[in-house]
Amino acid sequence: MRKEKMFAMRMSLPDYERIRRKAEQADMSMTGFLTSSALGKSIVVVDGLDKATAELKAIGRNLNQITTLCNMGKIRCPDLNKVQQGFGAVFDSLYDLMDRG
Repeated sequence: MRKEKMFAMRMSLPDYERIRRKAEQADMSMTGFLTSSALGKSIVVVDGLDKATAELKAIGRNLNQITTLCNMGKIRCPDLNKVQQGFGAVFDSLYDLMDRG
């Protein structure tokens, strides 16, 4: 969305620093953080989400490699239906958390 209006305000240094830290924790600009806060939008911060996402990607790559080896006939195909369902459920939950933020 195009930002057309400038808005300036004064606040105490402690308030400014507190807002700055919160915006930084949310990985947002101060403008985005203040706008979202003022409009009542949810700001969700989940510590360690980057690590969990990276781990899920690694698990997904491993599943793809197993699938490829099965399709090539190099290994006997294990039943991974429950693993795939669990992986999908965890991925969907993390995606929902990121989408809410």
